[in-house]
Amino acid sequence: MPAPRIFVDADACPVKAEVYRVAERCGLHVFVVSNSWIATPRAAYIERVVVDAGPDAADDWIAERAGPGDIVVTADIPLADRCLKAGAQAIRPDGHAFTHDSIGSALAGRSVGEHLRSIGVATAGPPPFGPRDRSAFLQALDRAVTVARRTG
Repeated sequence: MPAPRIFVDADACPVKAEVYRVAERCGLHVFVVSNSWIATPRAAYIERVVVDAGPDAADDWIAERAGPGDIVVTADIPLADRCLKAGAQAIRPDGHAFTHDSIGSALAGRSVGEHLRSIGVATAGPPPFGPRDRSAFLQALDRAVTVARRTG
């Protein structure tokens, strides 16, 4: 059984350092995918992928490669949906795991928010990212690695 891989939707990801630490400890390969160059540690287990500019280029690259046993770190709900459908796990940087049971309501909420913004209604952005989110993410990533190793 191949080792799980971690795909990071990296352009606005605040937990890249945590991903690197877990990947090193667990012996996992990490793909850091972005639309522009992002500094990453020089390590054999980390692969930086810079895709063409475009609104969904990084998402497409990840969705085309992630599959059973893989873990995707993203706040992008449509990307999480695509990855879940391909058999991968998807985790937000705040530690919230997307699931087959929760992705439908997440997509619906996103759609409502987009509609409200399109008609001029001001909507609140995400809450500030803090130490609790970082801790929750580390716990969620550890759980995801355990699940991936069992099911991948």
